Amino acid sequence: MAPKKNLYTLQDPVKQYPQPPFARQTQRTPGKDSQMKPLADHGETSYIGNGRLAGRKAFVTGGDSGIGRAAAIAFAREGADVAINYLPSEASDAKEVIQLIEAEGRKAYALPGDIKRESTARKLVKDAAKKLGGLDILALVAGKQHAVDAIADLTTRQLVETYETNVYALFWMTQEALKLMPRGGSIITTASIQATHPSPSLLDYPRTPGREEGNSRQLRRSRPGLDTAAIERRPAPRKDRPVRRRSSDGPPRPAR
Repeated sequence: MAPKKNLYTLQDPVKQYPQPPFARQTQRTPGKDSQMKPLADHGETSYIGNGRLAGRKAFVTGGDSGIGRAAAIAFAREGADVAINYLPSEASDAKEVIQLIEAEGRKAYALPGDIKRESTARKLVKDAAKKLGGLDILALVAGKQHAVDAIADLTTRQLVETYETNVYALFWMTQEALKLMPRGGSIITTASIQATHPSPSLLDYPRTPGREEGNSRQLRRSRPGLDTAAIERRPAPRKDRPVRRRSSDGPPRPAR
């Protein structure tokens, strides 16, 4: 269950979230947040906005769950209208996010689609801008990550799909967004500690966060007037966070 206190309430951070042990649980990819026990906290009850994005128009990929869900909720509470992208199989989670955005009095749009397909990735950006009436913020959060026991287990299909989702789509969607964004617009990507401290079981994924960070730096130099950022994910102490893990072949592996 999400914490009842907001972020500004004085509280013991060690006891702020559900405590282990947690029940062993497995979901088939891509998984659903609504089936996690305990539920993850994306700011549903804890995040309080301050109107810092009033009137902005934001598009978030992977907006049904995890970091994308948290970003979509935060953008809405800061005053932005928000469109979210997700896989069709994640529609039930996305519906919850749409309701949360609308509860803030903001416009919300659901845009399902698999961004590893170039035509879909490009169209999603155009569709988001059309529905929102413009585009000020693009948050590229959707990503693909699968653990393997050894390099011999890494298939070409997994390798290609990881790069299509995490790297190719970043370029396709950025290219479309640059045609639509005004000066002062923002493109946000999500890097990871895996880029510099890779886990042994993640052989293909760690190469992709570094590309995301590099893309943000290059855009800042090539497009003055555009705000870019690579937000790096660093894990909190494991006992303080319910971790969302997805697996198509077996039980979740422990976080490293």
